[in-house]
Amino acid sequence: MKNSILILFALAMTVTQAQESKIIPQITVSGEGKISVMPDRAVLKFGIQNSGKEASEVKNLNDETVDKVLKYIKKFGIATTDYKTTQVSLRKEYDYEKKKHFYKAVQSIQITLKDLTKYDELMAGLVETGINNIDNVEFKSSKIEEHQSNARKLAIQDAKKKAEDYVSVLNQKVGKAIMITDNSQPIYPPMYKNVVYAAMASDAGSARETVAIGEIEIITNVNVSFLLE
Repeated sequence: MKNSILILFALAMTVTQAQESKIIPQITVSGEGKISVMPDRAVLKFGIQNSGKEASEVKNLNDETVDKVLKYIKKFGIATTDYKTTQVSLRKEYDYEKKKHFYKAVQSIQITLKDLTKYDELMAGLVETGINNIDNVEFKSSKIEEHQSNARKLAIQDAKKKAEDYVSVLNQKVGKAIMITDNSQPIYPPMYKNVVYAAMASDAGSARETVAIGEIEIITNVNVSFLLE
């Protein structure tokens, strides 16, 4: 009797497992959403540095230039929330060729410029006030989150369209999505490092353009699994 019960239990378990392992008709496809947008702002990172024999002398030289630069930025009309000091350093270094120590003072400043039509004017003024190091210029969009959202929607639409194309010849329909995987990579906006200011040699009064801003490409990639009906 016990053996019969065990056999029946084993059969029931086998049927249950077979039902659980039943293949669910589905399709998995990739989708891409791509949007190209023009930047509407720039983040400028630049610095002032001086070197010399005496620490106090080097620091004073740097402070004088920084004072001129900050006054110019205010006069230019940049909001106080759109610029800041990002680094201040004074250190002793060694010149192996001359075999002597010297001091180097560095101060770095970052500006967010929200009117790109003033880019060349601002850069020219900064150079004239004494900056001697342009670390980086990065172009951005103030609506990046909105564009990312639209790119995601396009990626899902692209995935669904692909799935419909595949199953259309099978007399089936695409059902609900049961899994979505985001495979997107970070956004890398146009960037210029260690910029050489090409307009410095131009006539002061002439109109000039020193960079090609380009576009920001926002790309979203997804994998989507749909049920088949």
